[in-house]
Amino acid sequence: MLKIGSVTLQSPLVLAPLAGITDLPLRTVNRSFGCELAFTSMISARSLAWSNHKTETMLQTESGDRPLGVQLLGADADMLSRAVDKLADYPLDILDLNAACPVAKVVRKGEGASLMKEPEKLRDLLKVLVERSAVPVTVKIRAGWDNSTRNARDVALHAQDAGISAVFIHGRTRSQEYRGKVNYEAIREVKQALSIPVIGSGDAFSPRLIKKMFDETGCDGVVIARGALGNPWLFPETHAFLADHKRPDRPAPEKIVAVMSRHLELCCTFYGDGLGTKLFRKFFSWYSKGFANIKPLRIQAFAAATHEEMLHVINKMPGLGMEPGAPVYSSHEAWLTEY
Repeated sequence: MLKIGSVTLQSPLVLAPLAGITDLPLRTVNRSFGCELAFTSMISARSLAWSNHKTETMLQTESGDRPLGVQLLGADADMLSRAVDKLADYPLDILDLNAACPVAKVVRKGEGASLMKEPEKLRDLLKVLVERSAVPVTVKIRAGWDNSTRNARDVALHAQDAGISAVFIHGRTRSQEYRGKVNYEAIREVKQALSIPVIGSGDAFSPRLIKKMFDETGCDGVVIARGALGNPWLFPETHAFLADHKRPDRPAPEKIVAVMSRHLELCCTFYGDGLGTKLFRKFFSWYSKGFANIKPLRIQAFAAATHEEMLHVINKMPGLGMEPGAPVYSSHEAWLTEY
């Protein structure tokens, strides 16, 4: 069980906010596999404050999409305050401030991971959110800005002083972005220093790696980000693995195709046939990872322009109607070692 302020969760696994990816269709698919707390895509506080149409589309939700978190990106107290006011009637359960995004165009504005260099400013911004928000406030940080400034513990203590309810921490520095090894020690130091929940992030690609995060850091929860792309099975498989250490079998091709078809339908219903199909193309690549001889089919998928055309490609996935013994996966043993 994971408790973040007034929000009590039965699962310690959280679907991370991923810019332009964790929309309502993706959240719906993952919730059907046991994902409890999920975040919308990262939202610019400035865009929200000015009622940007694209931003409002990114925030669209429905009654079953709970508990729901919203992560704001910003470093201006006034814009963050206005963004919170815009969310006053929005059905959210947790409000998070991003102090971890490593993208150059973000940090140049003093936002995202740039706030790791200004713990006092981050604390003051969080105080603004805590004072104005009706739901628990959290923050996402990194291990530090670079190897010479691994200051996650100090930043987290300043954040806790602001009155937040939990800290999400990615175990890499900004300079690493998503490369190199996750620093489990940095996460453990934050966990040992704080009295509020600490949720670890980084390389949560398999049940084994998620268990490693728990074991090596003592964290209260784990954020699943890229590991959930094309793999909603990661949630139930991890719950089972944490309970009995049983290594899961790879989902049968028929099950993968069924989920792909459902996800495509949700995308087309939400965005419209053309845009929904276009946006699903990247998900086709993620779902089809590890299948044998998949490149020609991916080329067809990226040329598909309608729901019908994409569904036709999906129904040609390896493993469907093939001769017994024909290769389905190109790296089955490699897939198993991840677990």
